[in-house]
Amino acid sequence: MTLHREGFVPLGLVLVVSALVLSGLFYFEVPKIALWIVGSVSAIVFVLFAQFFRIPKRVPSGGAGDVISPSDGKVVVIEKVNESEYFQDERIQVSVFMSPLNVHCQWTPMAGLVKYAKYHTGKYLVAWHPKSSTENERTTLVIEGERGEVLFRQIAGAVARRIRYYITPGQVLTRGQEVGFIKFGSRIDIFLPPNADIHVNLDDNVTGRETIIATLKD
Repeated sequence: MTLHREGFVPLGLVLVVSALVLSGLFYFEVPKIALWIVGSVSAIVFVLFAQFFRIPKRVPSGGAGDVISPSDGKVVVIEKVNESEYFQDERIQVSVFMSPLNVHCQWTPMAGLVKYAKYHTGKYLVAWHPKSSTENERTTLVIEGERGEVLFRQIAGAVARRIRYYITPGQVLTRGQEVGFIKFGSRIDIFLPPNADIHVNLDDNVTGRETIIATLKD
């Protein structure tokens, strides 16, 4: 397991602020118990941040036509919807909610060509709100594989306000390649063809790069 590059600045700030506070307390000769309390709290905050920005080592699963989960989290939506931004037709939407305890890196759900990548400003509704998919800050990413196109969307939540994505249209991706990161709790929506075989159920916990969400048909 390694630390994601998005965590370097936040963790550095935690260390700097902790060092300044402890230096000030030491300078003013406060009781040792105060130093222990502040030091312990600083260590806990650092560990929590490091846990949030962790990147586990995983081998992408699946074969031809399989769509793997772009992120860790819990399946909160499986339904047929009209996807109006790119496909403009009916798709199966599978949504994965990420708590602050989940790994927040995103990976491409299948190998293929990046057909579309667009960032949208927006609101910061709670991630499980039905309108968060279309009204919150978000990115829409579309990958074309050997059996068709899959759209997945990074969605900011009430706390998550820093979406990062690292891919551009025309780029060729391998299965499970890193494509982005969302800081602090959010959601991923995946839009699949209507005839896709879905392999997850509501409330399932999924693992990014490993859990097979669906299989696309020829």
